[in-house]
Amino acid sequence: MNDTGDNTWGHLASTSQFGSLVDANNHQYIEKDDIRSEKYKKYSHASHCMLYAKNDSKVFDIYKCRATILMHLRFDGLIGFPGGLVDDGEDFVHAVNRELREEIKLDTVKYPIQEEHHMVSHVHESTKLCLHFFAREIELKDLCSIEKTCLSAPDYGEEVLGTFRVPLYTMGDGLRGFPAFLSNSFVGNARDQLLHSLKILGIMTAAELSAAVTASKEVLKNKK
Repeated sequence: MNDTGDNTWGHLASTSQFGSLVDANNHQYIEKDDIRSEKYKKYSHASHCMLYAKNDSKVFDIYKCRATILMHLRFDGLIGFPGGLVDDGEDFVHAVNRELREEIKLDTVKYPIQEEHHMVSHVHESTKLCLHFFAREIELKDLCSIEKTCLSAPDYGEEVLGTFRVPLYTMGDGLRGFPAFLSNSFVGNARDQLLHSLKILGIMTAAELSAAVTASKEVLKNKK
């Protein structure tokens, strides 16, 4: 008899197919004009958001931060962005605001996530899940205040196990820093959402991102 509850789904069974580590990379881009099309109305939807601030300071007076980006460790042991499933009758823009209030206690009156902050959407056909991703720039001092407030969010300690910053630099061995971070396990296509946003927002160049992705594969090899 299992008294701990381990190795079961319980009431999470209905959403257990979402965020699976199996076939996690099979996400297809959705054109913006098709996001609300009839085709996807019967699909499940999820909305997530990257809060970030431009940051020109240096770590150890060596590594340029480039930007401060908040991500978190989820209840399932995977890395992701704040957000979650869209409830019935809810628009995915409203959903991301609700989720950010619940998961990081974001003041969405002062810092609303709006349609203009939408970055990209993808669909995972095998689970019939549409993923909508937003990115909102916030002043660094304000983002630091939001970071501290995360500890008192309603979902902190259950759905969210910790909020942290993403290291956007590569250290002297060419592996530690951002490449090592990219070698972690991410939920769904959160890793691709991060890389896409860094490029589109001009935080990192395509060449820098490509080098980091290549180095992350070497990190994975060294872990085996």
